Amino acid sequence: MNRVLPIIVTVLTVLIIGGGGFMLLTVLQPKPEQADEPPAGLSVFAEQVVQDDLVFTVEAQGEVRPQREVAVSPQISGRISYVSPDFIDGGFIRKGQVLVRLEAADYELGVVRAQSGVASAEQRLAREVAEAEIAIQDLKELGIENPSPLARREPQMAEARASLESARAQLADANLALGRTAVVAPFDGRVRSETANIGGFASPGQVLGQIFATDIVEVVLPITDAQLGQLGLPLAFAATDAVKGPEVLFTAQVGGQMREWTGRVTRTSAAINSRTRLINVIAELNDPYGEGADDGAPMAPGLFVTASLQGDRIEDLKVAPRGAIRSGNQIYIGDPSDGELHIYEVDLVYSDPDGAWFHSDEVEIGDLALTSPIQAAFSGMSITVLERMPDGSIKTHEPQRNREAGEGQDTETDETGEALAGTDSAEQASLTSTEGE
Repeated sequence: MNRVLPIIVTVLTVLIIGGGGFMLLTVLQPKPEQADEPPAGLSVFAEQVVQDDLVFTVEAQGEVRPQREVAVSPQISGRISYVSPDFIDGGFIRKGQVLVRLEAADYELGVVRAQSGVASAEQRLAREVAEAEIAIQDLKELGIENPSPLARREPQMAEARASLESARAQLADANLALGRTAVVAPFDGRVRSETANIGGFASPGQVLGQIFATDIVEVVLPITDAQLGQLGLPLAFAATDAVKGPEVLFTAQVGGQMREWTGRVTRTSAAINSRTRLINVIAELNDPYGEGADDGAPMAPGLFVTASLQGDRIEDLKVAPRGAIRSGNQIYIGDPSDGELHIYEVDLVYSDPDGAWFHSDEVEIGDLALTSPIQAAFSGMSITVLERMPDGSIKTHEPQRNREAGEGQDTETDETGEALAGTDSAEQASLTSTEGE
């Protein structure tokens, strides 16, 4: 017992001294400084809202066709005695030019016979007129008053006059048939096809070739009802000197080179196609083989072209990237100074891959529209705005609270975002992931 007691006292002494020393060190140890750091916001890309005019452009395709095209065919029958050297496939023809001529001997004889008939009818009429005068004189000498028309030979004179008119009509018909032995071009144009040969026999209505006018060509462009509205055209539109149709730029590959021609819409179809539910817009090009050609390359019939139609212009609209519009009519705006997201509703006018045009009293020119995908977004959400600059670099906007804490400032990097000053590794990882999306 006497030996155990000193050991216990020694152990208790060591414990008391050690515990006191630990408590003393704990009390005297300086407390670590606690930094009042705000939580890091989600890094999101943004682009500025700008102001611009919206000009609608409608794309369509169609085949070029001549405005006037006819089949060359005679109105009478006969053997072909002449074919114009220009009346060949691809030949140029002029208005009034004789394309085909038929043998005229039979028709010349017909004219002679008709002339003879007219002379006979004129002689008969003259004889009837003389006999009527003699009859009237005889009636007066006999003292007959109020003689009948037959006694005055009036029916005989009427018959002679009718015979003369008939003979003259036959002469005119013979001259007309003689004139139709020559088939002439009704307009300036070109020959699409030709089948006439000298010595061949032609019947009335037989097709000897196809010709088309070269003054105007047209293209039928099927578009939707929405596109018709973008062009500002009503259904059954017809251009006038006061109201002209939209300008059209035609393009096509010709001879291995892209060619362009400028025309104009002149009318629309009067009805909607019942099968396609599309509306045909007809655009025309004047003088396609002359002034309307592109460096000598005509917009020839049969060519398949792409048409770009210039529509209405809406001025002073606000424009943001298309990806900034969410849920149809909402836009996400980043406040770089507060580091917060704001959601506004806008009046969306039109959108395409080039951007979204809208009206809004809350969104200002120069605001930063967010383009990154954000899940469960809400107004006031904490964000860090990364602005895409026109030169391709990315500007990081540090919120005001971070700048007051002295942690960073607005910096610029290249588009890869490899070194963003003022952001930690987690923010850089979020940037890389977001940019990849």
